[in-house]
Amino acid sequence: MNSGATVSAADIARLVDVGRAAVSNWRRRFDDFPRPVGGSAASPLFSLTEIEDWLRRNGKAFEVSTAERTWQALRSGVDDLRLGEEVARAGMFLSGSGGFDDSQLARLLNQLAEEHGAAGAYELIVARYVDAHSRRLAVTPPAVAELMVRLACPDGGVVLDPACGVGTLAVASTAHEVFLQDIDRAAMVIASCRMTLRDTDVDMATGDSLRRDRFAGQLVDAVLCDPPVNDRTWGHEELVADPRWEYGVPPRGEPELAWLQHCLSHVGPDGMVAILMPPTAASRRPGRRIRAKLLRTGALRAVIGLPDAGSDLWLLCRPAPESRPPSTVLITDELDGVERAWLDPSAADAVRIIDLLDDDVDISPARRRQLAQGPDIGREFAAAVERFRGFDLTPPNLTVLIEHASAPTTTVGDLIRSGALTVRHAPVKLTPGDGVPVLTMDDLAEGRPASERAADTGDLVMIEPGEVVAAPTGMARVATAAAALGPYLTAYRVDEQQLDARFLAGALRASTARPTTGSSRLDVRRTQVPRLALGEQRACGEAFERLLAFEDQLREAAAVGGSVVRLGVDGLVEGSLRPGR
Repeated sequence: MNSGATVSAADIARLVDVGRAAVSNWRRRFDDFPRPVGGSAASPLFSLTEIEDWLRRNGKAFEVSTAERTWQALRSGVDDLRLGEEVARAGMFLSGSGGFDDSQLARLLNQLAEEHGAAGAYELIVARYVDAHSRRLAVTPPAVAELMVRLACPDGGVVLDPACGVGTLAVASTAHEVFLQDIDRAAMVIASCRMTLRDTDVDMATGDSLRRDRFAGQLVDAVLCDPPVNDRTWGHEELVADPRWEYGVPPRGEPELAWLQHCLSHVGPDGMVAILMPPTAASRRPGRRIRAKLLRTGALRAVIGLPDAGSDLWLLCRPAPESRPPSTVLITDELDGVERAWLDPSAADAVRIIDLLDDDVDISPARRRQLAQGPDIGREFAAAVERFRGFDLTPPNLTVLIEHASAPTTTVGDLIRSGALTVRHAPVKLTPGDGVPVLTMDDLAEGRPASERAADTGDLVMIEPGEVVAAPTGMARVATAAAALGPYLTAYRVDEQQLDARFLAGALRASTARPTTGSSRLDVRRTQVPRLALGEQRACGEAFERLLAFEDQLREAAAVGGSVVRLGVDGLVEGSLRPGR
């Protein structure tokens, strides 16, 4: 093991399967906790060897997997600014095109490959790299990448990504050959190695695709692109006469339209382009002439709003010679059924192109939604008012005591030691997939069923109905359905002969509402729980449950009330409503 390997607080939490707050608590409570050997005051790094020794001395069970040891050895060998180069070297080693002078690191990489396969081993390393540099790396969300592939190149073929980064879009595809270019050589090599390890033919090049197109003249079946945005230094002056601008010279402030036309220049007739664009690119006045020509020629086929990603997905197709341009374009931000709508020219979200060719050529999904809802504002307003009137906003009945009656207390830690309670923490990160429903912090806050899914990797924390689930934000509820525990959540399983689950949920929530002194971090094991007879716990638990249901009603009523106000204002202005008498 590399004696210089270092770990962050998050890494330590992952090793011991606890929350980061627990690690911070150990640093405060234990004088012998290892001192930082690097990093910063906000993000300290500790010696992995020293941390392992401390955990053993203090009887804390932990497991350092081969993947963890490999990552820490890899990271400790270079400074953060060169970490991408080291990850790229690891990819070259695993794909058989490079070596390592560090024999220990080479041994760890080989061991990791034996456990997970070379491709799987490298994906683990890349995932840790992306997680460690999440603020520096612009990575397309996997769900968005998969959607782009399903719409633009479901059958694979030959694909180009001219701003490939670490290869998220290429990896999502089933292409048998990919062309990859990026200005960052390390990122481009990482992307290339990921595809090589998938037995995909790779042609790669380093450089700015707009200024130095290394694949000029190369035509592919589809282009997938998540370009840099708002880059005012993209090369407007030197590229004014570039032959790629067949739909118009991109204005200086419209670099995304330059990337779009660059992508179109690399597909032949009927070739597809899927490119992520900032929402403002659909309506900015300087780009209206190019948008108009894209519509008139039939090149632009869809604009799909992706509010969670902060982008719009534009789908384009190079028109075949003498083909008749379509008369409609799909403009929507409704993702449910978008793939069916993409295949159906008569879909409800298909907009007549002639209706878009005004002075603004505004093709933004938000604008289309506003225009489409005008005739229905009155009906929607009436429905929202009716829903609001249906809420029962009567608070639960609680008796006010003249004298404060405080009960003796115990702590969560004492309850755990007595066997009345067991606690489990969710892993920090889950693997996306379709296998198991996952309860998230948002689901817990809004009292809704599990809304996400994850792959069943064997390390999921599964909860059953009747367990208490709590979040660091203070929300706590009794689970009503089986699911996997989402990141940052904690599950509490009670002995029903000693403790009422609803009562515990209320106590956990009350603990986060009390003012605290000293550190702002909450040590859950010190949480005070009133010591009451089981019958009293159940009565209080029922009251807690009624209060939580009342809170859910208030939140839903507030949302519906907001719709009443918004629709009322819009209807009065638009003419669908008038003042009552």
